[in-house]
Amino acid sequence: MRKDYSLEKRKYVIGGFIIVIVIIYIIRLFNLQVTEDKYKESADSNAFLKRVIYPSRGLIYDRNGKLVVFNKPAYDVMLIPKDVGEFDTLALCSALSLTEDQLKEKWADMKNPRKNPGYSAYTPQKLISQLSIEDYGKFQEKLNLFPGFFVQKRTVRNYAYPVAGNVLGNIREVSAKDIDRDRYYRRGDYTGDLGIEKSYEVALRGKKGVEILMKDAYGRIKGKYEDGIYDKSPESGKNLTLSLDIDLQAYGEQLMQGKIGAIVAIEPKTGEILALVTSPNYDPSLLVGKDRGKNYADLVKNPYKPLYDRALQGAYPPGSTFKPTQGLIFLQEGIVNLNTMYPCYHGYVNGLRVGCHGHASPISLKPALQTSCNAYFCWGLKNMIDKSGKKASDQLTKWKDYMVEMGYGYKLGVDLPSESRGFIPNADYYSSSFRGRNWSANSIISISIGQGEVLATPLQIANLCATVANRGYFYTPHIVKEIADSVIDPKYKVAHRPKIKKDYYEAVAEGMRMAVTGGTCRLANLPDIEVCGKTGTAQNPHGRDHSAFIGFAPYHDPKIAICVYVENAGFGAAYGVPIGSLMIEKYLKGEISPSRKGIEERMLTSNTIATSGVKKH
Repeated sequence: MRKDYSLEKRKYVIGGFIIVIVIIYIIRLFNLQVTEDKYKESADSNAFLKRVIYPSRGLIYDRNGKLVVFNKPAYDVMLIPKDVGEFDTLALCSALSLTEDQLKEKWADMKNPRKNPGYSAYTPQKLISQLSIEDYGKFQEKLNLFPGFFVQKRTVRNYAYPVAGNVLGNIREVSAKDIDRDRYYRRGDYTGDLGIEKSYEVALRGKKGVEILMKDAYGRIKGKYEDGIYDKSPESGKNLTLSLDIDLQAYGEQLMQGKIGAIVAIEPKTGEILALVTSPNYDPSLLVGKDRGKNYADLVKNPYKPLYDRALQGAYPPGSTFKPTQGLIFLQEGIVNLNTMYPCYHGYVNGLRVGCHGHASPISLKPALQTSCNAYFCWGLKNMIDKSGKKASDQLTKWKDYMVEMGYGYKLGVDLPSESRGFIPNADYYSSSFRGRNWSANSIISISIGQGEVLATPLQIANLCATVANRGYFYTPHIVKEIADSVIDPKYKVAHRPKIKKDYYEAVAEGMRMAVTGGTCRLANLPDIEVCGKTGTAQNPHGRDHSAFIGFAPYHDPKIAICVYVENAGFGAAYGVPIGSLMIEKYLKGEISPSRKGIEERMLTSNTIATSGVKKH
């Protein structure tokens, strides 16, 4: 009898089909019971309410122990949609100080999956955030009238000073991207936004706790589950001590009122930032509470961009504040020595002309720093780039490498977000710009005096000043001095030493001292403090020149190094020098001497921008 092979094959096909169906059912059951939260949430919500307990956010102090940022209680109106019973809409609106239309809008936003990703009727949802104390009191009295509703207590930021908004940052509600990026967050949580609040978010936020409550068949809370043995207490965020001197910061912001620009002050021996002023600035308390969204929109629309941190993000031509770096490079490369003299007949004249003001000629390095001679540094760059037997591209690469070692052209690595790298051109940049044509020192001569393609942030310029103050090393600038029960990033304890001899820094420091005692920085000369400085008048193709100044003091034991940059304010001596010297005096002495009150008054009341019709913050 012949075997029926087709029947045999059908048996295996049918058997395989049945196995596939069984596997599909098993996978689906596994998903429903284990991996999907929907049904678990439904079951749990019938018996339990897991209420998040938010930790207190870490406090922030200045370097002198003054409390700068602290917490105040806030109350969010929460609800579990499945448990919400019938309620009097008008009574709810009255208790929450809302109109019916506002309540409908908030209710729709809560249920909108685009605005509230992950919405579930079985889990707590936020209806209103940050009730005032008064509204919280009214709502709490009538809470029993609104089944399914409860109040979530949390804390929000409060500010002891109306300054340093760019440094401190603020907190905002998390976005869908924040939730995807970090599983710590849930819808309705807050996270740091800008400044310290953002860069130290993990340390500041702490760890959440949870309280598990039992519910009866009607959804009413009956008490803690198992007497709270499964509850978890929150852990408060870590307190921060800033390197910032809040009084110096406030003074700097006063001096910069009515001006656009920045001030950066650094303690040279540590790299700790003493003041980080951007102007215009804003009061950080504007970004707390119900009006946060409106105030933030106003700041964004402000034509003077108070949210733009010019101290870290502003990339400016450094002008003559760049000349100390050039002197150091020329000395190290043997292009000049302290006795090398270059001519200056009202400027550099060698196939082209770069203007300069009147002073003695020829001139050596220290007097060139004292008088801010353009010609000296133009001649130095020409003799370096066009050095006999060397390729211009190789010499420029060497020049750029020195600049990078001194902190230019790349981010320094400050512990704040949004730092700019500035720009230091290299040989490839010029080869591309000149489209393969030969170029020489004269083609790029403006970079020798901090113009042309060179761009730097006020932070980078201040850091260079700190390097000269230290006679040859710097620490990466940072704004946090201490983290409670923790340590700051070790990179802020590492000294960076450009490959330039200490003696050359001493010579440049002496030239900067001469600039104060009898040169372009005479307004910075204080009777009882030896100040070293360098002016900068940076050409601006879009309007008036920018006024800049770098300085440090005391000369032989530096405790502060500073950069002041005021946009469209003219000569460096007009605004940069007086503001910088006032900041130095304020920090070292705590007050301004009576003989300089006139300079202080002029800086406090002067206005270099038109502010008519613009709301100041």
